[in-house]
Amino acid sequence: MDDAAPQRKPELGLIALTALVLGNMVGSGIFLMPAALAPYGAVSVLGWLVSAAGSLCFGLVLARLARRRPAVGGPYAYTREAFGEFAAFLVGWGYWISCWCAQAAIAVAMVGYLGTLVPFVAQNPMSVAIATIALLALLNCWGVREAGFVQVVTTVLKLVPLVAIAAFGFSRFEPAHFEPFNPTGQSLTHAVLGCLALTLWAFQGFESASIAGGEARDARRNVPRATLIGIAVASVLYVASTLAVMGLLPPQTLAESQAPFADAAQLLWGEWAGKAVAAGAFISCLGALNGWTLVMGRIPFAIARDGLFPAFFGRLSARGTPALALLVSSALACALVAANYSGSLVSVFQSMTVLATLSALVPYVFCAVAEMLLAARARGGRDENLRASLVIGLLAFGYGLLTIAGAGEHEVARGFLLLLAGMPFYVLARARRTDDES
Repeated sequence: MDDAAPQRKPELGLIALTALVLGNMVGSGIFLMPAALAPYGAVSVLGWLVSAAGSLCFGLVLARLARRRPAVGGPYAYTREAFGEFAAFLVGWGYWISCWCAQAAIAVAMVGYLGTLVPFVAQNPMSVAIATIALLALLNCWGVREAGFVQVVTTVLKLVPLVAIAAFGFSRFEPAHFEPFNPTGQSLTHAVLGCLALTLWAFQGFESASIAGGEARDARRNVPRATLIGIAVASVLYVASTLAVMGLLPPQTLAESQAPFADAAQLLWGEWAGKAVAAGAFISCLGALNGWTLVMGRIPFAIARDGLFPAFFGRLSARGTPALALLVSSALACALVAANYSGSLVSVFQSMTVLATLSALVPYVFCAVAEMLLAARARGGRDENLRASLVIGLLAFGYGLLTIAGAGEHEVARGFLLLLAGMPFYVLARARRTDDES
């Protein structure tokens, strides 16, 4: 590894960046979401729409920030510019945790899907999950162009089963499956909040293009475009495919399903279709794993370059990739998989997805406020776009707070403690930097 290794020219164009956003958003969550939302009935449609609108607000925030200052590190870099080092460290720490927690969760879901097709995987799920994380880490160490190519291919393949269900599922749609409108017994507000806590996991990853902004061609144009295109496509696909599955399967059957999309496909086209959807879910998870691997090495790299993380995270390999940051992040994801595999697959998946989602909400909320502050600074508070920045930022901020509230008190407390646990690392990094400067 060489600190002075030359930067490679930007390799990621609009197609690769859009595939990165879609690939990281459309991962494992959507394939389980209809079953998780079954107890909410038709209210879940409102949850999807609110989450789509809120994610679009966050996406607009990141798009505006990227136009102002495209940089490696995305939310971390924007927070550092707006609020300084300590706030940026907390954002970077929280987002880094969310990345390798998401990596572990997706790997667990991936082996669950693949295990239905390959008996060896069902017998050795932990080993296969860890091996896949390690192999994708090595691929991303090899180069950004190679990782981007894999992302484009897997994104195209993963969308096929979702588009097929969305397109043909309404041919046998049963409106009676959505009665009553709110079967939860809670108020409409509480029911929608409960849906937000579930659906945000499916939208997490919309910030991926901004994280890799320093390696994007024409970043000021392509990063915002890729972010908004990815959110728009995913939103339409999520709502249409979930509605189709819920309209095909009775609520009681759907709530007990371990593979709702596969069950829906089997109902439409037969047993072979269920297996095909399971294969599509595996490809979806594999693509998301590759995308999150690319992203999670860039966060510690950006923080280390600012002297707030150990220096080795900021080193580039001879091929111009943050290889050590990638390997350490992947090792943490592997350790999390190994540490949690004593429970059931579903419980392991749920615990890691909640942790990943709450850890990511901190960067999202900080970015919303950073957009408002930086817009106000841009022209001494006279920026012609200041009003739009304030409206978009406030909407995104409000959505973030609502989603945190919907996650529940216990989960919020766990996430807050994990965020505070990073503070000693900040103190040590600052002390080391002071020694180096003296």
